[in-house]
Amino acid sequence: MRATAAVLLVHCLLAISHAWDCQEVVNIKNLMQIDAGLGQVVATDTSQIPYYLVADKWIRLPGSLKHITIGPAGIWGVNKGDSIYKYVAGNWVQAAGLLKQVDAGGNQFIVGANMNDTPYCLTSSATVGYKGPGSSLPWTGLPGAVKYYSCGPFGCWAVNKNDDIYLMSLNQDCQNKGWSHIDGKLSMIEVATDGSVFGVNSVGDVYTRDGITASKPEGTGWSNVPMSLRMKHVTYDLGHLWVVSKSAVTTVCTR
Repeated sequence: MRATAAVLLVHCLLAISHAWDCQEVVNIKNLMQIDAGLGQVVATDTSQIPYYLVADKWIRLPGSLKHITIGPAGIWGVNKGDSIYKYVAGNWVQAAGLLKQVDAGGNQFIVGANMNDTPYCLTSSATVGYKGPGSSLPWTGLPGAVKYYSCGPFGCWAVNKNDDIYLMSLNQDCQNKGWSHIDGKLSMIEVATDGSVFGVNSVGDVYTRDGITASKPEGTGWSNVPMSLRMKHVTYDLGHLWVVSKSAVTTVCTR
């Protein structure tokens, strides 16, 4: 009996340690996508209006974007025509190329996928130095086909049209050794600035990858993050898990 009680206590403590305290974000409505990095949060709504979070105020940014990203590479976004933009001195400047999704979470380099699910990478020197038309933009095509792509300090994670999950080691010069298949199925995936990985599957369940370290970037397995709603998008930064539901309700969770 004592052994059983001890086991139950351990399980109870583990459940508590993994529990998230989630609250609805009431001062922003109808978000489509959200991204957090380096203590900052950006988002776009269903009308493709971009926002930047300051304290508890969502400040409207200029332009119209269907996807926005923030991280060591700066603030970038793409519009409904897949045109690419970087935020420079308070305004968006267009960059050459077409991508449906971009990510600024890598070590000052940009990655993304185009309408044909072809993955691309922009070197850190080109990413950081880009200040507008006329700057060099040597996009590097990468192997494989992915629909969503995100990078962090220990590698880049992606999902394809079949929701298969892949991991790639990618450096600042876009050099890589190809993709490694990871178990599980996710429809979107995001890597945090600290290397944490979160994703959402096709039915709206949220998962996090356990055991990720510099020496084991693939981690050890997936853990479900219980949510009261079916979710479509997730991002994590500095202890805050931001989640957007399929019904466009935004939630922020801490633990």
